[in-house]
Amino acid sequence: MKGVSSAPGDYVYFKSQVPLHKIPIGTKQWRYYDYGPKTVPPLICIPGIAGTADVYYKQIMALSIKGYRVISVDIPRVWSYHEWIQAFEKFLDTIDVHHVHLYGTSLGGFLAQLFAHHRPRRVKSLVLSNTYLDTRSFAAAMPWAPFVSWTPSFLLKRYVLTGIRDGPHEPFIADSVDFAVSQVETLSKDDLASRLTLTVETASVGSLPPHSDSFITIMDTNDYCAIPQVLKDELTERYPEARRAYLKSGGDFPFLSRPDEVNLHLQLHLRRVGVEPRPEVVKSISKDGTDGTDSNSQSKKKADEDKEDRNTPQGFGSSSSDQSPSLPESSGSSNDPPLPTDSIQLQSSSMDKLVVMQLMMTGEVYQSCVIFTLCYCTLVLVHGGFIISRQSV
Repeated sequence: MKGVSSAPGDYVYFKSQVPLHKIPIGTKQWRYYDYGPKTVPPLICIPGIAGTADVYYKQIMALSIKGYRVISVDIPRVWSYHEWIQAFEKFLDTIDVHHVHLYGTSLGGFLAQLFAHHRPRRVKSLVLSNTYLDTRSFAAAMPWAPFVSWTPSFLLKRYVLTGIRDGPHEPFIADSVDFAVSQVETLSKDDLASRLTLTVETASVGSLPPHSDSFITIMDTNDYCAIPQVLKDELTERYPEARRAYLKSGGDFPFLSRPDEVNLHLQLHLRRVGVEPRPEVVKSISKDGTDGTDSNSQSKKKADEDKEDRNTPQGFGSSSSDQSPSLPESSGSSNDPPLPTDSIQLQSSSMDKLVVMQLMMTGEVYQSCVIFTLCYCTLVLVHGGFIISRQSV
């Protein structure tokens, strides 16, 4: 059984080779990895509720070696979908990236679709895994959503892990659960609260530009998943011409449990949408992730991108503008499927981690109880004083 602080050997190696970037953009703090040739249009990976930029480390290592550029981001602390679209666009502007290919799982897949809908010229293709089209079902399953920002951190973490099922797993799937649980422990109260708020905010993905299905790959697992099958079926019905990539198993974290298969499908998708890797420059990639390309080559690449965008646009931007329409909303639903937690069954080691995490939060529980008691006593005193003043009158 692994300890709470243990980490896979390949992840330790990844951390020693790939730098983690932390930059403030406006009021948002962005945490991300950016590795691979800068002259290649990037594949940007967006995690779900329980994920961080680190969960895609297997894709970063494998695809960058083959000459692809991979960017993995943390979802910043945004509290609405409109705020997400604006923050993500500013992030792309800051790192000087115009055209992107998005790979999103669960909540990350929903955010990727929303950005493609509102900024179609910037998104060239989508890879969607275990995700959905709207949040009606999740909003109905979380009636205490208005109080999520006041909820203690340990309760939010426990709620995120509630959907994890008990039972035996294949070794690789069990390892993926262990790693995902360890990443949940690194998330702050505000990180979790903002992601849960996004999950229950009533919104749905609008129509994408015509002929955009050919630039979409839907990659799902066939065993079990926190996302109800009916929601995944709605996604496939929305994009009937999208390429299907089904994995026999993998749970909610196929990028961790089945990395070879996922990486193969990602490569096939990128080649299908016209992304050419540059393996010849991989050996010259420095510690900061740059590929040694000179400024003239970078300028020429940017000019070619601008020319392509004006004359022969590809992907979702072929027939749409970059004006951001208002976010579509939808009413609640009577169905109450479980909240997507990007998690699968919990092994004994994962449960041990959860227990240790809760013990570490004991001080926070005590503090929350004290604050609640003080507030209650204050209300009682104020109410009692009001009654006495009325009786004296």
